[in-house]
Amino acid sequence: MKILLLTPGTGHYYCGSCLRDAGLARALHGRGNDVQVVPLYLPLVLEDPGSVAVNGTVHMGGINMYLQHKLPLLRHTPRVLANLLDRPRLLRWVSSRTRMTEAPDLGSLTVSMLRGEEGRQAGELAKLIDSLARQPRPDVICLSNVMLAGMARRLKEALGTPIVASLQGEAPFLDGLPEPFAEEAWSVLSERARDIDAFVAVSRWYGEEMRSRLGLPADAVKVVHNGIDAQELAQATPPDPPQPTIGYLSRMCAGKGLPTLVEAFLALKERESVPDLRLRVCGTQLVEDRPLVEELQERVARAGCGQDLEVLPNVDRSTKLDFLRSLSVLSVPATYGESFGLYVLEALAAGVPVVQPRHAAFPELLEATGGGLLCEPDDAGDLANQLERLLTDGPQARALGQQGRLAVLERFTEERMAEEVEALLRAVIAG
Repeated sequence: MKILLLTPGTGHYYCGSCLRDAGLARALHGRGNDVQVVPLYLPLVLEDPGSVAVNGTVHMGGINMYLQHKLPLLRHTPRVLANLLDRPRLLRWVSSRTRMTEAPDLGSLTVSMLRGEEGRQAGELAKLIDSLARQPRPDVICLSNVMLAGMARRLKEALGTPIVASLQGEAPFLDGLPEPFAEEAWSVLSERARDIDAFVAVSRWYGEEMRSRLGLPADAVKVVHNGIDAQELAQATPPDPPQPTIGYLSRMCAGKGLPTLVEAFLALKERESVPDLRLRVCGTQLVEDRPLVEELQERVARAGCGQDLEVLPNVDRSTKLDFLRSLSVLSVPATYGESFGLYVLEALAAGVPVVQPRHAAFPELLEATGGGLLCEPDDAGDLANQLERLLTDGPQARALGQQGRLAVLERFTEERMAEEVEALLRAVIAG
């Protein structure tokens, strides 16, 4: 098959959806398919960019999209000038200094983009379609998430190609929009989702959540759990760190539960049941995340534990792998409805057990892998209790880590994910 994958980029930081899309593209290519990844809004940031065929042009660049939304005159900007504003280096620079991907600042713009050819960015959509129409026609177009549904109608009219959309992480973003834009966005998206031929949900829980909220037929949603490239981690011996260590691997923000984990860590330090306990925090740290991180560092320092907290922002893949191998247990106690959580698979592939909240996709993931324990959501005390169980019971922790590791290596690989997605794409193409 010739597959076109349209994926929004972040410009300067890693995100789970981008990593999942890159892994899917890589594995689909490995199965003999012709896969091209087309970045939208901002450049993609990938851990191994050379392994994926990424179009060098950023379409519907974030600067143009924003300016054309705010200033009607700029909707008629000459293409030469508009193309200059879509340069990847400029987009990276601007995105690293602004809040271009934050929901609270994007309400009106998001609704307009969901309206597609009826929105203020219709000219940018036309440019994208013109570019795609000059290339060999794909057999199927994959949208990274359903918030791209606004472009589906025109894509199908122009290219005559079926469209499949992934369901991953849209709800928290849309719910984070200010009113009245959040309600309007859900309403427009429910209508525009009808232009999509099939949906791939990354978990059963999230598939049902989005099916209900968008009013989708039950048979329109196929669940395909995410997979990861676990080869590097599979070659390593499961960790047995000399110092008991709790790890956190995600964006350093409140929504991912970092404050809750810090409070649980301090509670364990007070109990003194785990001598020399430390907390290592790793992952994306945006400009807007720094005040929270600094506040939490000060909180830990006031408790006399500053030397036991280490923060590792914006690391590369090699450093991330070394970080995982240093852990006794990992927890990312997200406060919202996480659609999946690739960090769970990454930890388990390294043999590290996890403690996650009993909500969203986490019960489903831990049932499928057997790699950890559940705690009550937004409850630092119960989180501390479950972490303590694993930190003080080495045999149980090792057993859960090994069970999770085997499950990931057997059932949560990129290859298995690609095989299931490929079967769905062929069925959609066949009609």
